[in-house]
Amino acid sequence: MNPQNIQSQIPPTPQSPSQAIPQAAPQNVSAIIPQATADVTITQADAPAATQTTLLISELRDGMVIMKDGSFRAVIACKSINFDLMSESEREAVEYSYQGFINSLNFPTQIMIRSQRVDIGPYLERLSDIRRNTDNMLLGVLMDDYINFIDILSQEANIMDKSFFIIIPYYTTKDAEKVITEPKNIFSGLFGSKEPTITKIDRITYDKAVSEINNRTEAVISGLFQIGIHSVRLNTKELSELYYNVNNPDTAVREPFIDFSKMATTYVKKGERPQGVQQ
Repeated sequence: MNPQNIQSQIPPTPQSPSQAIPQAAPQNVSAIIPQATADVTITQADAPAATQTTLLISELRDGMVIMKDGSFRAVIACKSINFDLMSESEREAVEYSYQGFINSLNFPTQIMIRSQRVDIGPYLERLSDIRRNTDNMLLGVLMDDYINFIDILSQEANIMDKSFFIIIPYYTTKDAEKVITEPKNIFSGLFGSKEPTITKIDRITYDKAVSEINNRTEAVISGLFQIGIHSVRLNTKELSELYYNVNNPDTAVREPFIDFSKMATTYVKKGERPQGVQQ
């Protein structure tokens, strides 16, 4: 037998780890790991800001809107009048009264007209309940026709409702100087700092703002009443509902605003003890 064949048939002897042939290691290992860490850091830095950072409202309290710049707002809801159905003398009286009302104001105001799609569902349900409790056959047939007409009309066209509001602002001396000097750029809030803004207002400034807002609101309501327009100031709950509907026009139709004060909690707060339980 050929010795060379015998040596080729003998399996190789396993080597110890110290004698093993080293494999080719990847180049620049230390450079790869810091690069991966840097990529993660860049991704975290480029994370999008929350939606709340784009809102200019800091808090709703005591029927006022507290803005992030420290200024205050009050909102008055107004009913409309049919100017077209008035006579010529009535129109002139309304115009002169409105002119006098505008000239009597010594502070700025903002008029907002908002159009919103009306949900006819609750109205149709109420009509259906009245129809079921009606014993008059003729009146029932007329109500069925009316309910069907309103239902078809709401499906073919959007029934819109217009609301009228007057916004009354109040700026402190420092806030007024800031509003004059700062640039009017609507994109500064979208691409500005992502850090949350904390609005700090001392008690003296807050009490002065409440008093001034109340005086301005009463002046506007009394001036509108002389024109023939009935108005009312929105409270905190109504302000929450208004801003919810404005920021969520489509969702507000399907999911109306919830009164959180009527919601009960299933958790017991600290310090409360059920009745009949002794310490």
